[in-house]
Amino acid sequence: MFQLTPIVKNILIINAVLLLLETIVNISLAPIFGVHSLYSDQFFIFQYVSYMWLHAGLWHLIGNMIVIFFFGPMLERIWGPKRFLTFYLIVGIGAGLIYGIADLIDKNGIKNDAIEFSANPNPDDFYIYIQNYGEGYDIAALTDIADTYFDNAEHPGRINEAVMIVNKIYDNKLNNRMIGASGAVFGVLLAFAILFPNTEIMLLFLPVPIKAKYLVFAYGSWEIYSEIFKKTGDNISHITHLGGIIVAFIVLKVWQKQRGDFY
Repeated sequence: MFQLTPIVKNILIINAVLLLLETIVNISLAPIFGVHSLYSDQFFIFQYVSYMWLHAGLWHLIGNMIVIFFFGPMLERIWGPKRFLTFYLIVGIGAGLIYGIADLIDKNGIKNDAIEFSANPNPDDFYIYIQNYGEGYDIAALTDIADTYFDNAEHPGRINEAVMIVNKIYDNKLNNRMIGASGAVFGVLLAFAILFPNTEIMLLFLPVPIKAKYLVFAYGSWEIYSEIFKKTGDNISHITHLGGIIVAFIVLKVWQKQRGDFY
């Protein structure tokens, strides 16, 4: 008979309670506890721990917790509560750190372009900036502003407006935050696939069973593809998912080397 293990149960409760609290009180904890860019004034080191307990709505929560619910107990029974919790935290924090490094590289380009434009504002670079970094804004309206700026390139008001828009886009990019247990969840999936590679899993959207090792391989391949060919409007942190897989693999290999197995 299926039975929840202590750590899995507490992980589910903590994540659910925090989302319920946000809903009841009508607040968002993400601005404080989500992972911010290292360039942001709102970045704090504790965010690499706190981000993995928050979710952007019910379906985000369910999508992550259902994996913990089904796969977590088997790992906890094999490893014991202490080792399972250690694994979950290390993978979650590690995935967050990998996201932070990738985000730092990404934001460095945005930062440098914003600094260069502010030092030497001109219509051509303004147009390039809004095309490269204006996702989430009204591009048509920004293009109209760029056209007006192009026709009045020496007008102080147009120059100040362009500089203000560039810095606003940059500031908003910096204050984007990442939340969710997905990094740790993908680590749990990988651990399950390594320990129980031939266990067959039946998915709701797939009418045939699939072995755990193939499922994780498919997930990982999809995340790599989604990160490389990221579509406009895709706000999923695929790099965090991949980070969870990478960190989990490293942890498992270290444990295996230390003891000759994963137990």
